[in-house]
Amino acid sequence: MADELYLDSFRECRPAGPPLATLLLAHGAGAGIDSPFMEQLAEALARRDIRTLRFDFPYMARARAEGKRRPPNPAPVLLEHWRETVATWRAAERGPLWLAGKSMGGRMASLLADELGAAGLICLGYPFHPAGKPERLRTEHLATLATPTLIVQGERDALGTREEVAGYALAPSIELQWIATADHDLKPLKSSGLSHSQALVETAAWVAAFVRTSG
Repeated sequence: MADELYLDSFRECRPAGPPLATLLLAHGAGAGIDSPFMEQLAEALARRDIRTLRFDFPYMARARAEGKRRPPNPAPVLLEHWRETVATWRAAERGPLWLAGKSMGGRMASLLADELGAAGLICLGYPFHPAGKPERLRTEHLATLATPTLIVQGERDALGTREEVAGYALAPSIELQWIATADHDLKPLKSSGLSHSQALVETAAWVAAFVRTSG
């Protein structure tokens, strides 16, 4: 590996042994890389031999520095930050490029996966449309996406329920895994008997299996 100082740009979580793959993992709109979701998921992935490098978008880094919430950057800024992050990684490491992200982070990655020649894409709670606006679909590019893609979605996600997604035109490259009764954060109802932590462990297992078969 080249100069490891570049890792200062990331929050790294790695398995005990050699990693099966490295995922560049972006956060969602409302919480950064240190959210319980991101922390628990990274740890669950490490137990499945998946290394993650989490990074903040510019607005989230500024919010952390200032100690107050800020709205997400415009999409062009988010996309360019994804490109810069990939370039930083590629300048230091070699190997298959895996992009991953929660909600907004995954959506931005999906817009760039083909362009960047990613080996695969992982979207956790994809925002198929804004909450309460099912007519404003964010799916046009998903119909032609060539990159092998795994979307893990809660069945009652307000940004794309199982019933809604069944009617969308999605590329054959996209595999969907559904968490019963779960919301946009992949958190199931208590009545399901599945805890949020267990749902994230299940998600990590799906991700690892997908990496093994698609890498």
